[in-house]
Amino acid sequence: MKKLLVLSIYLLAVLALTAQEMTVRAPGRVDVGQRFEVRYEVNARASDFRGPNFKGFSVLSGPNASHMSSTQIINGQISSSITTGFTYIIQADIEGSYNVGSASCNVDGKRVTCQGFSIKVEKGNPNAQQQNARNAYGQPQRQQSQRATQPAQSDNIDSRSLFARASISKSNPYQGEQVILTYKIYTQVSLQQYQIDKLPGNKGFWSEDLTKDGSVKQYEETVDGRRYMVAEIRRGALFAQESGKLTIEPLDLDVLALVQRQRQRTGSIWDLFDDPFFNPTQAIQKHLRTNSINVNVKPLPNAPEGFNGAVGTFTVTRDVDTREVRANEAITYRLTISGNGNLMLIDAPQIDFPKVFEVYDPQIDDHITRSSSGVSGSRTFEWVLIPRKQGDYEIPAFNFVTFDPSAGRYVTKHVEAIPVHIKKGDPKSMKNVTSNKSDVKLLNSDINHIRTSTGGFSPRTETARPAWWFWTLLIAIIAAGIGAILFFRHRLAQQQDIAGMRLRRATKEARKRLKKAASHLNDGNDNLFYEEIYKAIWGCLADKYNIELSRLSSDTVRECLTEKQVPEEQQKLIMSTLQEVDFARFAPGDATAKKQQIYDQALQMIVML
Repeated sequence: MKKLLVLSIYLLAVLALTAQEMTVRAPGRVDVGQRFEVRYEVNARASDFRGPNFKGFSVLSGPNASHMSSTQIINGQISSSITTGFTYIIQADIEGSYNVGSASCNVDGKRVTCQGFSIKVEKGNPNAQQQNARNAYGQPQRQQSQRATQPAQSDNIDSRSLFARASISKSNPYQGEQVILTYKIYTQVSLQQYQIDKLPGNKGFWSEDLTKDGSVKQYEETVDGRRYMVAEIRRGALFAQESGKLTIEPLDLDVLALVQRQRQRTGSIWDLFDDPFFNPTQAIQKHLRTNSINVNVKPLPNAPEGFNGAVGTFTVTRDVDTREVRANEAITYRLTISGNGNLMLIDAPQIDFPKVFEVYDPQIDDHITRSSSGVSGSRTFEWVLIPRKQGDYEIPAFNFVTFDPSAGRYVTKHVEAIPVHIKKGDPKSMKNVTSNKSDVKLLNSDINHIRTSTGGFSPRTETARPAWWFWTLLIAIIAAGIGAILFFRHRLAQQQDIAGMRLRRATKEARKRLKKAASHLNDGNDNLFYEEIYKAIWGCLADKYNIELSRLSSDTVRECLTEKQVPEEQQKLIMSTLQEVDFARFAPGDATAKKQQIYDQALQMIVML
């Protein structure tokens, strides 16, 4: 019995310490120039956070504090918890291994500390250093082996044939108003790939990425009388957090353009074959830089009472889950704000609930959509209310004020009151919220005198033995803990095995691409068909044989197949398929028959791999 008591006390102590333990989430390895997030969390309301010195890194923002609360009601019992987070946005600058120091914060008057950690910064693959770099599953690319040919540095392409430009939907917005920032590449030559070197900081703006799916919109556009193929490579929503003159910094990127390699004419008969079909292409590397944009942000007019930062076009609705409950039972009050604007920056309004209600911190439920047109959706605040006395009460009406930038004025949304009827509660579960002298009665009139004699009781001792279910539950908890540890170790080992992850996903991703290609077999869209086939084959080879995208070419594939001791017959099929696809993309010939042949051959190759 004594051992069980000690074990119970130990488990309670462990749970109490775990509840106030600070944890950190950060990557163990990053590439030079990569941006990443470091987040500290503690399961309590914390303050006075003291972060580490990120020596060797650039701190782009932070620490940004956030609080998340949750409430549970189980069998009439209410429990709530709060999680406090502190987030940094960091950029790796210099290659090497770095130790990040410890962090601490104040929880309930005590200092909670999180141990330091280490991050390794590697040079990495240039195609993977930026979040916007496209791989074989994004935009199609085919780069020659560094051993064979390097992209040529050349000025053969002038600035009118290829350039990048940034544009904004509105250059004089109000503070907090949503504007759309778009980055485009204008080209009159064929592009093989692009890579963003540096994302602008956009100081003074809250930004939301609108191109997370990796898609690139392409269309034609006429500029100064010249026709260009335009690719929208990045689109974002900006919300100015301060007024005045702000500057959107330029975006730097590198592109590989394909141009025909010119032969020197000799006057012989071979000059007859000097045309684009017989001339090989040459990859020209160009560095592009967009223009900077000056934005004049107008301050908001003097705000009326009830304004809490909502800028945009919104509607407000409210409801309760029930209008009639017993005392000490819960009511859920919901306030939903829907529309277009800075939804993620809107705070909960201050509502003067009746004093007899016990009010818990609101829980936030976001349904926010980030599309090419901007940020829209809804944010819902949920309050849990516990009435402590019976009677008829009212969740009061209030005014929710928003600023409409299109009209340039404040708009007041009147939220109607909701009457609720509280019936008498169960006396066994009644809880007095307050007490005063009028609540105290003479106790000697209703409590009998305590008897002091021993009576006829005799002392008795009995050894308490735990039931069988206690031991079964204890063993199950220990087994579950050991199983969880083994599972997470296995998952961690899988995540660190990058080559293994690429191998496992190779065929799956290739089959997805082939399925997309099959949808274009008979729709006449040859470009999309060959693009999906191209992505499927090269992506499968890169992942299957763990070839870096920068080295992916026919030569490196042949070398890798030989190194992996792939049978000669399979090597011939793979190489012939690659040649067929390359030839068909530029000289399709009989479109229907050729496409079906290419599809069957690519499917056979991927299944064989």
